[in-house]
Amino acid sequence: MTFSKYKFSFFLSVLLLFILSGCMYPGDDQMSQQTPYADQLEAVQKAVDAYKENTSGMLPIKTKEASTDIFIKYPIEFSKIVPAYTEKIPSNAYETGGIYQYVLLDVEENPTVKLVDLRAAERIRELNLRKNVNNSVPFKEAVGQNVYEVDFEKMGFKSPVTVPSPYSDVQLPIVIAGDGNFYVDYTIDLSRALREKNPDVTQGEDIRFLLSDDYPIVPAYSLPYTINENNEPIFLK
Repeated sequence: MTFSKYKFSFFLSVLLLFILSGCMYPGDDQMSQQTPYADQLEAVQKAVDAYKENTSGMLPIKTKEASTDIFIKYPIEFSKIVPAYTEKIPSNAYETGGIYQYVLLDVEENPTVKLVDLRAAERIRELNLRKNVNNSVPFKEAVGQNVYEVDFEKMGFKSPVTVPSPYSDVQLPIVIAGDGNFYVDYTIDLSRALREKNPDVTQGEDIRFLLSDDYPIVPAYSLPYTINENNEPIFLK
């Protein structure tokens, strides 16, 4: 092998190794956009607290309709706190290409910064587009009062559409309510929380707080849940 051929072979080997490494390991930028870093949450929380203190109790949030679900009702408006109260928008926020929307919970008593995993919102958006194209509501078997499985085959999918759980390594189902809206079904994660923590909850109480209290990510795009007589999660009527 001539020297020039050797150099070409070496270059080709290095290039192949680089390509394979890129396929096997996500880049730093991609990882930073998908990880709910505690330090970023803390920085935004401090900024929200400072903004509230300096504005006589106002919060840096966008306005949503009163009927909006509590977990997505109070998105943080970063233009109100960046750069005055925090240096930059977190790398995992959707405003900078991340998969999370920063929101506030408990805005009246203790405004707390939480995250919404927008991959669920994207899946639901795709399903709504497909539903509108098909011009039909794909109801299947009932899984609760006025809540149904989705007939994905009728919608043209080869397999059920799911979303990754932000609390475990499972894929969560998507259900459809009687109003034709799609929701993420967190029954799997709520069952685990009830089983492992044995919390003091009562029938008729919305138990989604079991997830939102213990994790930085909230169970967004979901219906309310409660428990039945067997302490199992069911959709709240």
